[in-house]
Amino acid sequence: MAGPRPLGPLIHSFFADHLITVKGLRPASVRSYRDTIRLLLCFAASDKHTKITRLSVEDLTFDRVLGFLRYLEHDRGNHARTRNQRLAALHTLFGYIASREPQMLGTCQQVAAIPAKRAAPAQTRFLERDEVEALFRSLPRKGRLALRDRALLLFLYNTGARVQETADLRAGHLDLGEYPVARLHGKGGTVRTVLLDDRGYVALLRLYLARAGYTSGPLFRASINGRGGPLSYDAAHSRWKKYCAAAGTGIGIHQLRHAHASELINSGVSIEVVRRRLGHASAETTQVYTLLADKVADTEIRAARRRRETSRR
Repeated sequence: MAGPRPLGPLIHSFFADHLITVKGLRPASVRSYRDTIRLLLCFAASDKHTKITRLSVEDLTFDRVLGFLRYLEHDRGNHARTRNQRLAALHTLFGYIASREPQMLGTCQQVAAIPAKRAAPAQTRFLERDEVEALFRSLPRKGRLALRDRALLLFLYNTGARVQETADLRAGHLDLGEYPVARLHGKGGTVRTVLLDDRGYVALLRLYLARAGYTSGPLFRASINGRGGPLSYDAAHSRWKKYCAAAGTGIGIHQLRHAHASELINSGVSIEVVRRRLGHASAETTQVYTLLADKVADTEIRAARRRRETSRR
């Protein structure tokens, strides 16, 4: 009878062969899987009172997976949404295990049947137009990274691109000719072309490229002299937080994407066009912006009324 099968090679092939080569996931998505599986392995080793390096495939039992999900909620205090995200990663992992280890099929089927918990959808915040304009007015005009940061943040706002898509953008993905466009590489290896229809921003982008002095490689770099690597996802967030703190607000950088989508819908752009521009796989995801657009419109109406009332006094 065959002994316990080592878990290490299976986990390695799951990441190297399945997630990266077959599914073509982006680094941020791979990191999300990594974090979930790291937590699972640590839990399994602790639960079995052994070292992680001694875990076998058979140690990933159904009861241990259930215990891991309880641990996430009760010990780590994870919200149901986070628990569901971790569970989705486990479903993918155990689906892969079933294809490689037929003896584990029963366990894998049990794990696949674990349902997600019902959770209220995360509230999507939005930026009012006045807030957006005020934030960009507050960005510094001078300094070694001032032009790069302005070009970066305005790109996020003018295109609705995801932060990782923008961090991955290369100079060769831009065409700043008569009809300026950017080619964004999104989730799942998809590529979409986004029109850069703000002439003022296009002029800023041309100035940034001219001063940076390069026409290839990463568009937004960690070092403005062109010798650094691409600006990372975390570094982009860090720069945004710095400027928000200076402006006395704490909104997330992703709100620039929300603001862009809401303004498009307020301008009468169809859901389908907004869906394609944002790179959503389903129009249902884009529908949330119709609610945000209504909120923005209501807020602007109230602000206009307040201004009229103030002027009458």
